[in-house]
Amino acid sequence: MKILIVDDHPLVYSGLQSILLSEDYIDEVIHANDIKSGLEMMKKYNFALVLVDMKLKGENGIDFITEAKKKYPECKFVVLSSSSAAGDFDNAMRANVDGYILKDAFPDDILYAVKSVIRGRKYFDPVFLEKMNTSRMSINSIGNGNLLSPREIEILGCLGKGMSNKDIAEMLFISENTVKKHVSRILSKLNFRDRTQAALYFSKTFEKRD
Repeated sequence: MKILIVDDHPLVYSGLQSILLSEDYIDEVIHANDIKSGLEMMKKYNFALVLVDMKLKGENGIDFITEAKKKYPECKFVVLSSSSAAGDFDNAMRANVDGYILKDAFPDDILYAVKSVIRGRKYFDPVFLEKMNTSRMSINSIGNGNLLSPREIEILGCLGKGMSNKDIAEMLFISENTVKKHVSRILSKLNFRDRTQAALYFSKTFEKRD
């Protein structure tokens, strides 16, 4: 299986290529740094999946997806972006993309997303799913100034509900190992000894904000 990455940052491509080629079912990962070269690569190769940066130099990745989908309807297209802005996500949805991955995702998350899309499922970073009401909490105030990422807040909320690592992994479509890494970071940032302490903290804080 061949995958195309359309991104104007060589380091991003290099890192993703290394992650993707660790999987046996991926034969080749090819790079294009703009819309023109991306379309040229699609004429030359038969790609199963294309990862597209939302913001290319002077160009919009959505424009590439819109044009490419007309010519290659069987291919899967996933936005790869550092932006979690609602406007960017809405634009991606209007283009009917198959997924949206944030660049700060763990390697396990990226591989899970790719596998899900290849199998015909949609994948969107948990930050967009809004399955929980934790967005009402102020990110800047959690942990006495130690900022948690949107994903870490989401997992903190899961801990507050007493969910196991397995339950969290299944709900957020990530691996248990990734959940463990997130929990470890949360405990470190909040200076807590264990997940029980984190869960109690979340419950108290959430109730006060309601």
